[in-house]
Amino acid sequence: MSYICPLPAPHATGPRLAGGWYRFDHAAILERGRAPDVVPVADIPDAALAPLVAPRPAIADVAFDRPSIMGILNVTPDSFSDGGRFLAPDAALAQAKAMAAADILDIGGESTRPGAREVPAGEEVDRVLPVIRALAGRTISVDTRKADVARAALEAGAALVNDVSGLAYDPRMAETVAASGAPLCLMHSAGTPETMQDDPRYADVVLDVYDALAERIDTALAAGIPRDRIVVDPGIGFGKTAAHNLALLRRIAVFHGLGVAILVGVSRKRFVGTIGGAPEAAARMPGTLAVTLAAVAQGVQMHRVHDVAEVAQGLALWRETGGMDGPLWH
Repeated sequence: MSYICPLPAPHATGPRLAGGWYRFDHAAILERGRAPDVVPVADIPDAALAPLVAPRPAIADVAFDRPSIMGILNVTPDSFSDGGRFLAPDAALAQAKAMAAADILDIGGESTRPGAREVPAGEEVDRVLPVIRALAGRTISVDTRKADVARAALEAGAALVNDVSGLAYDPRMAETVAASGAPLCLMHSAGTPETMQDDPRYADVVLDVYDALAERIDTALAAGIPRDRIVVDPGIGFGKTAAHNLALLRRIAVFHGLGVAILVGVSRKRFVGTIGGAPEAAARMPGTLAVTLAAVAQGVQMHRVHDVAEVAQGLALWRETGGMDGPLWH
């Protein structure tokens, strides 16, 4: 089987990648066990090209013809970067105000860091609902793998379900989301948070994750969730080594072939600190911004980050210095 990885470039004159801000004239053809072949876009059959160029419709009022920001709001005592800081509703609301530049806020009541324990659904609901209700008027995503939490959050005003298990944890999640009419983000992870970093292995991490996400999309479609309400996340750091993370990021444009919007979450993660020489998670904003901009350069539409104001500033400068078909190129 062949996989098409577009090679977007600011000077390209070919079709727009996913209806977004970059065009591409060439693509890398990926196959297991072979070196990639680079071909001109004119050599790609129309049927294979179609999912790569089709504009992605807005989801939860977030447009995908430009990079967007999902702000992370953990109302947990044990998240890897900010555990306990925003567990109290007042602190969570103050942080939400500080993330005014976010297109959507992702509120989670259960840590999914490596080794984290499972939180009972009732406790998770008690953490997220007061914050969701207090943020009426903001666009909200609920970060949960449990159907009962998703249902309660949607009823309280959340607009999107971000399932880090990709529908693999709770067998009722697909039908719950389908019945609600809400959009869904399917993330790839290998195992549970308790076990996912126990020697993760792949034959080909990029293509293995692609195939797994394609299967998860099929599960969602079979449950009645339309493709235009689905976002995928390759799950950087979830059951991956640093080498796996880098391989995915270098070829992340291949996931446009799934025909849905892409979310990536690299914020403050361990590999950013390892490469960037920042042992403390809170000091990894510059590295996070660098990786975010690298993903933007491959057409990734949504970016899940802790440091919203800083990333928004970086994107503003990217736009004005040549991004979004800017003046330096046209």
